[in-house]
Amino acid sequence: MQIVVPATTSNLGAGFDAFGLALTLYNRFTVEESDAFAVEIYGEGADRLPTDVNNLFLRAYIRACQELGVDDRPIRVVQENEIPVGRGLGSSATAILGGILAAVGLNDLKLSEEEILELALLFEGHPDNLVPALVGGFTVSALVGERRVVFERLDFPPELRVVLLVPEFEVLTEEARRVLPSMVSLKDAVFNLQRAALMVAALVNRDFEALRHAAEDRLHQPFRSKLVPGFEVFKEEAYRLGADAAFISGSGSTLAVFTRKNADEIGRRGVEIMKRLGFAARYKVLEADAEGARWAK
Repeated sequence: MQIVVPATTSNLGAGFDAFGLALTLYNRFTVEESDAFAVEIYGEGADRLPTDVNNLFLRAYIRACQELGVDDRPIRVVQENEIPVGRGLGSSATAILGGILAAVGLNDLKLSEEEILELALLFEGHPDNLVPALVGGFTVSALVGERRVVFERLDFPPELRVVLLVPEFEVLTEEARRVLPSMVSLKDAVFNLQRAALMVAALVNRDFEALRHAAEDRLHQPFRSKLVPGFEVFKEEAYRLGADAAFISGSGSTLAVFTRKNADEIGRRGVEIMKRLGFAARYKVLEADAEGARWAK
């Protein structure tokens, strides 16, 4: 059995912990029953991710089996990672969902998307990456209580490409949350509410000229930009080259751009900017993934 789960970019500027988008970049997990738990990892993170029961995929599988009341019999997992680790692209969400789907598939269970997300929230307390990774497309999510997610899925405009600038350095989620203020002004809260609403309306109506304003934010990016050197310079250069929106992907360190033109040039310029600052970087040009997590045929 093979499970495929897409990368995600989240927040999209003003939609802090609410917006997410599935991308055409994947982690693949091949699972078979075995006489002992084992993981082989290839690609991104192969030199650092655990290969024993501390592996996040196995932890999610074992916990899901326990929660669902089925035997957590040993499995062997071959993990092929395309998604950079610790870069704000939802790599942990792919392992969590992959482990849960393995428990579901190996036991011939039928779970709704909401039930899968309820299990996933045992491992990751915010749904902005989990939801698009599971259902695909552009999603808006809200926690209702501790383990219930209400979400809406929307198609993402096919005209837009997503450029990812992936620096060599990581930003730990814990550090990215630590730098955020515990209180914000009413003025800043209203600023973000207006732009978050504008982002949804602009994507639905294909009003690409509005996206630049919709991606503005006062809740997290002004603080996290200190952890991501080059963000402001890259953002302005991307807009100069015709980008529609630019923002920090999740908690960073990846920077993301929505654009209808000059995608490769934007990516190349980003790599040059990072190099000037003393950091290696790479870029990827992707599209939105419309399917989400699935069992491969």
